[in-house]
Amino acid sequence: MTTPPGPGSGTAQHRSWPWCRQCSGIALDLGSARTRAWTSGRRRILDVRTVTFPGAGATYPIQRGTIVDTPGTARMLHRLLGHRLPRFGRPLLILTTPALGGVAYRAEARTAVEVLRPHTVLTVPTARAVAIAADADLTRPLLVVDLGAHLTEVTLLADGAVTDARHTALGTSDLDSLTPPTQITDAVAAMVTAMLEQDHTSQTLDALQRGALLAGGGALRPDVAYRLTDRLHASVQPVPAPHTAAVRGAARLLQAAHAHPSTTAWSGKPEKAQ
Repeated sequence: MTTPPGPGSGTAQHRSWPWCRQCSGIALDLGSARTRAWTSGRRRILDVRTVTFPGAGATYPIQRGTIVDTPGTARMLHRLLGHRLPRFGRPLLILTTPALGGVAYRAEARTAVEVLRPHTVLTVPTARAVAIAADADLTRPLLVVDLGAHLTEVTLLADGAVTDARHTALGTSDLDSLTPPTQITDAVAAMVTAMLEQDHTSQTLDALQRGALLAGGGALRPDVAYRLTDRLHASVQPVPAPHTAAVRGAARLLQAAHAHPSTTAWSGKPEKAQ
């Protein structure tokens, strides 16, 4: 990115957060049950329910990994982050997205985050963000199981890119006396089996033998990790603080993008999000 001139000749080195006052950034993970955000210069992750209106009149703008109410999502983001942004300047925003969300999800998400006046919007697959937060070796095939409240996603990464992904509209919020954890673990096992059967390379098998990463709120349940290990006949390793792994990975990418010379500095001039 470009930087303001320093004293004397040449260009000053771009300062890191929180000392860089001329720019700001947001890492954002939009979940069906919880929305988590990290803003530049802050150590604490914001973690709130994904609702349009708090209280008795709450409505849910994101359901099972799909944005069903884009204006409602925008109102929620404005309530959560609007007052935390600098009065002048346009933030760089990195947004996690489901691997199978596709163009439609990204388009709706980009429309919703416009309420935050971003200079640039970059998206990253949730599984990749999780792997980055876990310091995983992305040069080798990797399976990431993201077990959320309303959606479970299994993603195969190769060289850090998504090469296969499956999901089911089932999560921890569905578990009760009539829906035992085995329903989720069986669904994950079925998705992994389908990936193995349709993979004409050794990537899925290599990733499975390496062991899967487990993220999302479901990773906080020891019974789920144990059952998955038994069903997959492979190690399943919950990542540290699995419920916030995606937004922490996005925050790392945000900090790297902030320091990268190819990124334009946030000068406060109105520019359309990329």
